[in-house]
Amino acid sequence: MQEYEEKLKAIIEERGIEVEYLSFDQSCHSVAEAARTVGAEPEDFVKSICMVDKEGRAIVAIVKGEDRASTSRVAKALGINRPRVAYPGEILALTGFPVGGTPGFGYDATFLVDPRVLEKETVYLGGGSKKALVRMSTKELVRANGGTVVRVRN
Repeated sequence: MQEYEEKLKAIIEERGIEVEYLSFDQSCHSVAEAARTVGAEPEDFVKSICMVDKEGRAIVAIVKGEDRASTSRVAKALGINRPRVAYPGEILALTGFPVGGTPGFGYDATFLVDPRVLEKETVYLGGGSKKALVRMSTKELVRANGGTVVRVRN
């Protein structure tokens, strides 16, 4: 797990991304665990849902922690056939990060950010491993991933 955290820290440094990096002794795999760990509310978190198009390319839908990403909304937003949610092994292969720690930036993918994410000024998201998070402004998140703001939640 440490290697993924170091990898993300290097990406953050290299690209000049403004984040607060947080590493813990306990799991932050789920939104509920992460909220308990940092003493925040579930609505302060976003998750990166990795999908795969029919050519095998990564599409990442970033939604609030309590929301679900919609493959049909993603398809409509991109004008493509409906993608499918990626399998854990594919997520690691496509993003370079494991499930439960996948950040919303730092790798090659099409990023779609749900507008509800921008209702918060600052959010927490995956920090490279199940025991790490990053805290960053939503404006910086969109800048860092070059994403398109479009409704992708159910």
